Amino acid sequence: MNSASTSAGPGATAPPTAPAPVSAQAPAQAQGQAPSHQVIEPSVLYFGTPVVLLSTENADGSFNLAPMSSAWALGRTIVLGLGGEGQTARNLAVRPELVISLPAPAQWPAVERLAPLTGRNPVPEGKAAGCRFEPDKFGAAGLRGEPSDLVRPPRVATCPLQFEARAERVRADVSGDFVIVEAAVLRVHADPRIVVPGTHHVDPAAWSPLVYNFRHYFGLGPELGHTYRSETPRSPAGG
Repeated sequence: MNSASTSAGPGATAPPTAPAPVSAQAPAQAQGQAPSHQVIEPSVLYFGTPVVLLSTENADGSFNLAPMSSAWALGRTIVLGLGGEGQTARNLAVRPELVISLPAPAQWPAVERLAPLTGRNPVPEGKAAGCRFEPDKFGAAGLRGEPSDLVRPPRVATCPLQFEARAERVRADVSGDFVIVEAAVLRVHADPRIVVPGTHHVDPAAWSPLVYNFRHYFGLGPELGHTYRSETPRSPAGG
């Protein structure tokens, strides 16, 4: 996805990871035992996180749409990791409103259609080979926008979960290659089919995010259990 998108995540170019210190293997080797783990240097560290689509506003009033997978939640704050050269990071630095739309697993082809596209023109040199400028990303991906209630960027109509938000803090990461965004969620929209009837709870049995796992797309498997804090339990905690 992010080989050509504006955000850190699927396909994004990532700086090489530092090799593990030699001492990490020392205990097992010192005892004459075969090491239980192998030291590797993977090109990316996308170990399995949900894909999101970010809608932001361009300088001319049009809207950019970018896929990314470096996103996680802290209460009502969504933390996002974006490529520093991308249009999304550029937009949020001056126009902080955005929508975070979460696609379902079956929507992965639309997400992948966004992968080689960028809202930057000319295309930044740091983008992956094959990346091209596309002013109408919604149309190119076969997706439809729908108006938001509180922010200017549109929601992705067919995504089951949509968060209207505002970027309250935008800063560079320690490497200087990426941007970290802290976005406050202002409103949540959910497809009624994934909501527990009569509540404000998302039904975890009805909702599955699209997961980006080392540059491959997956959905969730069967439920294994739930935390003791779950408000939608289906079985005793832990099973």
